Amino acid sequence: MTFPWLLALGLLPLIGAALLIMLSGQVARVAGLAFSLATLAVAVVVAVLVAGGAVIGIQVPWIATFGAYFSLGPVDGLSLTMLLLTALLTPIVLIGTWAEPDRSGRGKHWDSNTFFALVLATEGLALFTFMATDVLLFYIFFEASLIPMYFLIGGFGGPRRSYAAIKFLLFSLAGGLVMLASVIGLYAITAGAGRPTYLMSELAQLNLDGGVGRWIFLGFLFAFAVKAPMVPVHTWLPDAAEEGTPGGTALLVGILDKIGTFGMIRICLELFPGSSQWAAPAMMTLAVISIIWGALAALGQRNLYRLVAYSSISHFGFIVLGIFAMTSQSLDGSIFYMFNHGLSTAALLLVLGFLVARRGSAQIDAFGGVIKVAPVAAGVLLFAGLSSLALPGLSSFVSEFLVLAGTFARHPGWAVVAVLGIVLTAAYVLTMYQRTMTGPVTPQVKTTIGSDLTGRERLAVAPLVVLILALGLFPQPMLNLIEPASQTTMQIIGLTDPEPIAKGNN
Repeated sequence: MTFPWLLALGLLPLIGAALLIMLSGQVARVAGLAFSLATLAVAVVVAVLVAGGAVIGIQVPWIATFGAYFSLGPVDGLSLTMLLLTALLTPIVLIGTWAEPDRSGRGKHWDSNTFFALVLATEGLALFTFMATDVLLFYIFFEASLIPMYFLIGGFGGPRRSYAAIKFLLFSLAGGLVMLASVIGLYAITAGAGRPTYLMSELAQLNLDGGVGRWIFLGFLFAFAVKAPMVPVHTWLPDAAEEGTPGGTALLVGILDKIGTFGMIRICLELFPGSSQWAAPAMMTLAVISIIWGALAALGQRNLYRLVAYSSISHFGFIVLGIFAMTSQSLDGSIFYMFNHGLSTAALLLVLGFLVARRGSAQIDAFGGVIKVAPVAAGVLLFAGLSSLALPGLSSFVSEFLVLAGTFARHPGWAVVAVLGIVLTAAYVLTMYQRTMTGPVTPQVKTTIGSDLTGRERLAVAPLVVLILALGLFPQPMLNLIEPASQTTMQIIGLTDPEPIAKGNN
């Protein structure tokens, strides 16, 4: 392709972020939304071109001494899925949190232009991370994406926002420093072989699984486990979710945390296939622990945002389980799960944000009988909750079923235990809904909530509702996009799917 579509895709929101610093008020909001919609339009063009068979990528020398390139693409089904999710959620978050900076009251330095600029910067850096096919470039964007999110939490969050932002940053930097050691290790190995390189396409041709290579693999895996997040390196997320804004948390959980699971596939499985198979039993065990522990912790939460955070830890467990089960079905399911989790979690967080802003509290006990005063909000919350628990007919069901079916084909024990997570998910989602939305209307709810979703709020959640339903009923277009990427990963790993066991008649 002659036009640099991928460069335009990543630069558009970053240019918008720089421009918004010079604007303020309504003008900043409109400009921010315009840049996010333009980015979404470019992402759709890229998707159409890739679906039509075009090879889209950029590769130019960057730091010759290190063998580093400014390399974006070629885009495949894995990266394209995450590009579409990132480009889609950003304008939805901006519409849904249109007045959030004004309500936060953080002073003149934390106003609309800063909030919208940070959101666009987060989007641009995330897009570059998903497109990078040079390990050094991937690492730089991986680390850079922490900066705007740190300020989104610390600048617009709740009373303990500084603590939550610092905890988020420290955990992320710890993972990033370990990854940096692995990045340096890759240079040492490739330079020792005669030609230093960070290109993923060239690294995939080398045998990196023995000796020092396994330690390098573990460094990447640790960083991605922190990012995902997985038990036991998950404790930063509930604090960040509780103290951050709903829109910021939707970006964090829906997009940035997916860099962890994306990296497990793109770097761990594809560059270290032997080490990934060696680590698979431990990773699947941690994944099942995350599924059960996250769901049990969500069941015991009194704060709505912490409940969503722990539920996400449980859902990330399913994604990681599918990645390390290493079947084509489970990989398809994990990639599709990343997309669907972003939709359902964004819907949950935005609707909860609308209600919490009216009520003035995120405590479950502060609500009751909301369905009688805000039936549309209660209905959308129920819909998002049902999507989160993978109700058949909604998009999450397809991805969760594929993960469990693919895992059962090779590792039935882990799959059987993971099914308990589905039961626990239903328990905490329905319990939360019953305690907040049903029952008699409390005087506080009647006084503070008063009105249902506004037109702008309905506009924000409508695309999420439509996509969750459409992809639940017609998932094949997305699966057609994803399957070639998962098949390529399976070929790199060198595994084939287990043969089905058929019992004959006795």
